[in-house]
Amino acid sequence: MSSTTAPLESAAVTDSRLAALCAQKAQQAFEKFQIRFHAITRRARERFLARDLSGSYSDASERLHLYSNVLNDLVRQIGDLMGFRVSDRTVWAAIKAVYSSLIAQSSACEIAESFFNSLTRRIFATDGVDQAIEFVDTDFDAPPITSPVEVCRIHSGAKLSDLLYSALTAPEVGGFPQECWADLPGDTELAAERIMAAFPRGISRRNNSATATTFSLEMIAAVFYRGRGAYFVGRAIVDGATLPLALCLRHESADGITLDAVLLGEADLSILFSYTRAYFRVEAVCPYELVRYLRQLMPRKRLADLYNAIGYNRHAKTEFYRDFVAHLRASQDCFTTAEGARGMVMLVFTLPSYDVVFKLIKDRFDYPKDSSRPDVMRRYRLVFEHDRAGRLVEAHEFEHLRIARNRFDSALLDDLRRKAAGTIRIEDNDVIIAHVYVERRIRPLNLFFAEAGPEKATAAACDYGQAIKDLASSNIFPGDVLTKNFGVTRRSRVVFYDYDELCFLTDCNFRNLPQATTHEQEMAAEPWFSVRENDIFPEEFPTFLSIPEPARPAFFEQHGDLFQPEFWRGVQRKLLSGEILEVFPYGPERRLYRPREETC
Repeated sequence: MSSTTAPLESAAVTDSRLAALCAQKAQQAFEKFQIRFHAITRRARERFLARDLSGSYSDASERLHLYSNVLNDLVRQIGDLMGFRVSDRTVWAAIKAVYSSLIAQSSACEIAESFFNSLTRRIFATDGVDQAIEFVDTDFDAPPITSPVEVCRIHSGAKLSDLLYSALTAPEVGGFPQECWADLPGDTELAAERIMAAFPRGISRRNNSATATTFSLEMIAAVFYRGRGAYFVGRAIVDGATLPLALCLRHESADGITLDAVLLGEADLSILFSYTRAYFRVEAVCPYELVRYLRQLMPRKRLADLYNAIGYNRHAKTEFYRDFVAHLRASQDCFTTAEGARGMVMLVFTLPSYDVVFKLIKDRFDYPKDSSRPDVMRRYRLVFEHDRAGRLVEAHEFEHLRIARNRFDSALLDDLRRKAAGTIRIEDNDVIIAHVYVERRIRPLNLFFAEAGPEKATAAACDYGQAIKDLASSNIFPGDVLTKNFGVTRRSRVVFYDYDELCFLTDCNFRNLPQATTHEQEMAAEPWFSVRENDIFPEEFPTFLSIPEPARPAFFEQHGDLFQPEFWRGVQRKLLSGEILEVFPYGPERRLYRPREETC
């Protein structure tokens, strides 16, 4: 096939022939990506059964980098094929048309469209979008629907505990044979009681002890894997009432698999599928159909969030952009500076009617920040690649956004010109943003404390402490633990979103604060002892934490160990020994406690 790869020979190839060759290369590269993506995804089951957690994390990392690796190879191949015509937009319009016909029958055609967009944006650093060479809108009127039976099975006609037993062992939904379980009958009895208790009053619990045709259990025909967990997701239906649920499995000993927890309702599932967590590995024959079913369970989730959750983060950006453009067309409010303390490194703005923030790296950082743009970008990349432990907000990276100038508040536009002139420019009636991070907008914790009553403030303060500990367990130190750098989600969870000083916990040196031995040392305005760049003094933390007085006693009672160096050094020792500390995507109240556990 050398005739299709030598750049000098491309001059003798007609535009239509070249378009066909390039489209075929792109389609083949996408198929290669899909095959390898699914192969890595399928290994999740083996890792779970073998209790191979390090292998599971290795697979997650491999899959995360797969897209860019395949795309890099494709860009080189296209460059070789097209030669001097590589920037010919007329040819690229033809390539897109041929490629569209090649992917028309794919069960993942929407993912394939985003893959092509990634290719063209590698070739053209386009300001805004170009419908002629990108799938700004999908080319297809009909969705890529497969048979509904490939998404879920319906189990009915038995008591609930039996339905759960059937779902968790059925091979057609990815269930595990009975011999793999430690005590599946006991687990399903406890789970059935928990599920029935969550249904509205008036639904008789006797239904669990007798065969009842009013029962049905609808489960997605694929298991969701992440970290140590495996999750069966679906809904229970009783007498017409519907309850979304997730059955959370663990496999931590040779005794076998256990049903560790049951998550019930939209709120529980939304936290499980949060934008602050790593992606699931789940076999999705038709991602479109899987995502729409998940949205029935979690209607407040954006399509972008759900594509993201199942590992299609590049297409999630496409879905976000389409949703964002549609919102711009349907709204009239202006972008304005986001609420909260002004950042020393980032300039943050938002559209009040749309719940995301846009974060630009400033041209110059305010004193005393001494990092650089590459440093900041490296930390954002770290967050993308790292286990976010339910506490780090994922940021999607966009380049060359074009937004109408009249949608910007004048004060914000002046700010952008003064502080980010290297990133934005004004062109006619548009603002061109060369590089920006987009994150979910959440309420800054310091503002939340200022407006919350004692009960909510106390709950947030305690979760703030837990957020810091969860980050530590995932080998992350925030760098700056001030409340202004944390926020509260709509599910009342505290998360961290300021990454310019974030680092690995194992790179820090947690020191005891030296005690002054002379009057001069005690009165010194500056530290009288040597301090290296990575030295951290936890005993100083209380000085900087602006926790409201009603919440302070509970915070210090639960999390006073945060102010002792030994807490941090203890976590470091575990991490350095190779221990993988996992943060559960649910609280202890969701776990199925057995009598034997309660007496241990």
